[in-house]
Amino acid sequence: MDLDLDRLTTWLGERPVAVTRYPGGQSNPTYRVDLPTCSYVLRRKPFGVLLPSAHAIEREYRLIAALHPTGYPVPRPVGLCEDAAVIGAPFYLMERVAGRTIWNGAMPDLSPDARRAHYEAMVDALAALHAIDPVAVGLGDYGKPGNYFERQVARWTRQYRASQTDDLADVERLIEWLPRTVPTQDRVAIVHGDYRIDNLIFAEDGAQVAAVLDWELSTLGDPLADFTYLLMNWMTPADGRSGIAGLSGGDSGIPTMDAVVARYCTATGRDGVPGLDWYFAYNLFRLTGIVQGIKQRVRDGNASSAQAARMAERVPELAAAAWRFAEQVGA
Repeated sequence: MDLDLDRLTTWLGERPVAVTRYPGGQSNPTYRVDLPTCSYVLRRKPFGVLLPSAHAIEREYRLIAALHPTGYPVPRPVGLCEDAAVIGAPFYLMERVAGRTIWNGAMPDLSPDARRAHYEAMVDALAALHAIDPVAVGLGDYGKPGNYFERQVARWTRQYRASQTDDLADVERLIEWLPRTVPTQDRVAIVHGDYRIDNLIFAEDGAQVAAVLDWELSTLGDPLADFTYLLMNWMTPADGRSGIAGLSGGDSGIPTMDAVVARYCTATGRDGVPGLDWYFAYNLFRLTGIVQGIKQRVRDGNASSAQAARMAERVPELAAAAWRFAEQVGA
């Protein structure tokens, strides 16, 4: 265990019965902390030197503290510790929400009706997030003004440059092309930033979303960023993770992309979603920047997951896929 339990005990006021590190999480290490009367989840920043603005657990805590009173499905916040001297890095505690984590978007253990219900619940929870007024919940200053995609392209370009290890022609093309072709923005909402099936906890006995987790990348921005990121699952190969390319429709129970778009648009009052290829190129470019950061942390020795090294090798593949979508736009 890489936590100083004595120091954590002093901060908590009582000694944990058990502390277990969760196996997932490419970014912020996450632990289950069992106390004699309750269980918490602890999320901390990685140890060592970090990229600017990365691993923003303070923002995560502020976000769930703002959303929890509204009834939106997030864990109850317990406490934030910004003093790195306590366990070696800033961290926060939240309640542990009982339920199920689904890692495989194909949901092989569920019936077709159950698959459909889970996907519809996932879309509905995202639409509900985008319907929350940021100002009304005290998050009016949670993001910068202006075009969200323009800011994000600039941010992930900086993040990529700060952790760059190789020269990739596809990345350089994207860095030049994306800023020139940013779509207009007509709405501002709370954006999760990494909305996918394994960042949700479903109820133990149904398809309801019991909790939305991992708000590290949350901000205010264009809700289409979240929604098109979710739609990427329908374009991603089915490999036991969130990708479900070729699995939707028919007797599978998994809604088609068109059905998901229609459900989200009905819930959010949209007439439709514009051409998706630009958004897919952007989402893959952003993911390239995220994975490049993981690759740098692997080299620095402070990656937070045993799967990080394997993940890090995907940078060229992700960049190439992003550029293919850009070419479909006419790049």
